[in-house]
Amino acid sequence: MKSDLHEVYLNLGSNIQPAANLVKAIQLLQGYGNVIKVSSAWETESVGMDGPNYLNACVLLEAGYEQANLKEEVIRPIESQLGRKRSENKYTPRTIDIDMILFDDEPCNRRLWNFVFIIIPLAEIHPAFHNPLDNESITQTAARLRSEAWIKRRPEVLDLFNGDSFKGQN
Repeated sequence: MKSDLHEVYLNLGSNIQPAANLVKAIQLLQGYGNVIKVSSAWETESVGMDGPNYLNACVLLEAGYEQANLKEEVIRPIESQLGRKRSENKYTPRTIDIDMILFDDEPCNRRLWNFVFIIIPLAEIHPAFHNPLDNESITQTAARLRSEAWIKRRPEVLDLFNGDSFKGQN
């Protein structure tokens, strides 16, 4: 159900054709609202099981969906369109995974706030935010997590979305 516009920070992750699937996911999101900001892509090792490395990015989407509807009317259809197969193993490789991080600056899932692949892309596009777990600035949390885990910035992956060039593609 559509309503007033909301600002939603989404984390996108993929380890099956990740560069192509991140780009496709962002392009599909543009059909549901206005993509305001896109972080760089960040490469991390697979978590929970051996598998290809992941690419993750954070997107600020302005859209007219309530939080409950966003998952069913936007996120799930995009994941499905890009071939996401859900299984009991939450660590299985995937074409795309889209998680809501913030909805109108309110945290959506507290378990996500210590993952380097969530925090670093978010800090890149929302540096004024504070970690809801300890009120530390998100840039401080990002710096701490970056020193504790391997992560590599992959700016070439989402070059298409840098600057204002993509805003006219809605």
